[in-house]
Amino acid sequence: MRALIIDDEEQNIMLLKAILQRIEGLVTIATTDSTLASELFSQHRPDLVLVDLHMPGMDGVEVMAALNALITEDDFVPMVILSADTDRDARERVLEAGAHDFLVKPLDLSEVVLRTRSLLRTRTLHLKVESQRAALAEQLERHERREREASEHRHTAARRVRDVLDRRAIAIAFQPIADISDGRVIGLEALSRFETEPLRGPDLWFAEAKEVGLGAELELVAIDVALAQLPEIPADMFVSINVSPEHVADGHLAAHLRSHPAERVVVEITEHAPVEDYSALLEHVSELRSRGTRLAVDDAGAGFASLQHILRLEPDFIKLDLSLTRDIDTDPVRRALASSLVTFAKEVGAYI
Repeated sequence: MRALIIDDEEQNIMLLKAILQRIEGLVTIATTDSTLASELFSQHRPDLVLVDLHMPGMDGVEVMAALNALITEDDFVPMVILSADTDRDARERVLEAGAHDFLVKPLDLSEVVLRTRSLLRTRTLHLKVESQRAALAEQLERHERREREASEHRHTAARRVRDVLDRRAIAIAFQPIADISDGRVIGLEALSRFETEPLRGPDLWFAEAKEVGLGAELELVAIDVALAQLPEIPADMFVSINVSPEHVADGHLAAHLRSHPAERVVVEITEHAPVEDYSALLEHVSELRSRGTRLAVDDAGAGFASLQHILRLEPDFIKLDLSLTRDIDTDPVRRALASSLVTFAKEVGAYI
């Protein structure tokens, strides 16, 4: 830390320097010319100023005024007036002018050290508080910036998804589902495709829609677009539609499918979403089944499509995850697991 001493008497400066040497880590800068005070202050940015009250050119009060003009409102640099004038009016004058302490000449060594240390501790505490305040302000600014960016992102995402909904800008790719025993195509899986900017996979579109509260609406529009093509699909084929479990459990899907031939629809519970309420899900699955709609569990063995999931939903179709079928011709472990699931499906009357 640094202390700036301004006193027109050289011997006073020498004495103060000797006294302040007792404070470890304190560096002193001094001048006998009060008109240089502002220049030295700007150059060294001291942590403490000791200034004589009665000096030619500028007195101590004038020096304090000049130095205070260089200190920002959020800074604190303690200033001590030195004077042989013990008059009460003199003390009040300098304290009213902004001095933080008043030391009487001739100086008492212990008193100078004690008061100087106290003011320097106050200065150190102030610097720590200001550093913490600045850090908190920066943290708050970052948080507010992230909030603004997140708000702008949500607004842009909502507008983007709403545009797709308003234009029903969803293309459907139908993936054939074949019976491997005879190669006959028995159904088609409806896969949503988006040709709107930004060009990206459907999983990202549906995730963004969910993020902005439009997930159910986008899924239902995709289902409508897919099922609108049922009249053009051979009557002996079903269409499988992907639906999040939450949108089955909330009852929206059952109401939405009433205008479509239920026996030609397979509801495929998507694999990347947990089931929050099995009782509500099973209730609406039962309603769908009572009208002839069948159920599929997607990607068994991955995500949330666990055996527990299969046991509770009792699906009509079980789709094995690619991780279980990849290299099945050369991997005996995968082959054994797939065989056990095939046996399980036969036992419960499900396709696999």
